[in-house]
Amino acid sequence: MESTSTFPQLQHHHQDSDSESCVSGTTGEQQQDSNLFLVTLREGDVVHDLIKTRFLRGLGLITTKTEILAIHRNACSDVVSQARLQSFHVYAEAVSKIRGGNSNVKYAWYGSYGENDVRDILSNGFSHVHGHSLCLSPDDSPLHSVKSCVVGRDGVRHLILCRVILGRTEIVQSDTKQCYPSCEDYDSGVDNISAPNKYMIWSSRMNTHVWPAYVISFRVSSSKGVEMSEDEHVRPSSPWMPFPILISILSKVLPSLDIALICKFYKAKKEGKISRHELIQKVRQIAGDKLLISVIKSYRAKKKSASFQQTKSKNGI
Repeated sequence: MESTSTFPQLQHHHQDSDSESCVSGTTGEQQQDSNLFLVTLREGDVVHDLIKTRFLRGLGLITTKTEILAIHRNACSDVVSQARLQSFHVYAEAVSKIRGGNSNVKYAWYGSYGENDVRDILSNGFSHVHGHSLCLSPDDSPLHSVKSCVVGRDGVRHLILCRVILGRTEIVQSDTKQCYPSCEDYDSGVDNISAPNKYMIWSSRMNTHVWPAYVISFRVSSSKGVEMSEDEHVRPSSPWMPFPILISILSKVLPSLDIALICKFYKAKKEGKISRHELIQKVRQIAGDKLLISVIKSYRAKKKSASFQQTKSKNGI
């Protein structure tokens, strides 16, 4: 048996809608988006209203500044998507057997990098766009994922509400480079056992233990409340150093797979396929802010020292 979901009514409805959507997708209004079918959920629909209420309730001070534009359901309209959903159910059952009848399936939020990211995830899953792990927020605490969303030119952000198989969890640090459980007794990671704010799903399980179920599109009238609500240090979002230099430095400390991903996204940026902001967000996801801040500070310190030495030389000091 799965653990009780914090979305109990949504959990019950989803068990029904899984089979419906995989056969015909007739519930709600069907919308085609780049060969992917999404079902638009309207105001008054029980699932729409549950997601909307839960999402807004978890935003705290920015609730009144947030406008929900649309909520869609993954219609699972092609054979591959149906197979992926079937796989999710199979793994949930397997984890349940291993963990004494509790697969610990929860709902969790993922902050996307924009429409293309959502499209890629619905088509291919998560593992092709992430490094060692995938970080998700509990369904009652969406703010962290809201912060990680890339803001589109029209101010729109997209969150994906996922079903995730947590199984038995272990505590891990947010900046960990761990890419699999510490031992066979665990299935996923959290930052706090009793009241987690983050779920960590390892790279080998991103496409089997996470199912992208719904997409919520929204706009926040002011981003200040989002960006400054946590006690954060410098955020690596400014053009403080050339990307080739950054990649060169990171290649000395990060695994080759992570560097290959960063190079892939950098190439996509040069080809105009993603924006610079999207590139920065992807690099932050792979490398982590602590490492990036350290690298940037070191680079700026060296540049400042070199500039000072040049000034001294010019002035004959």
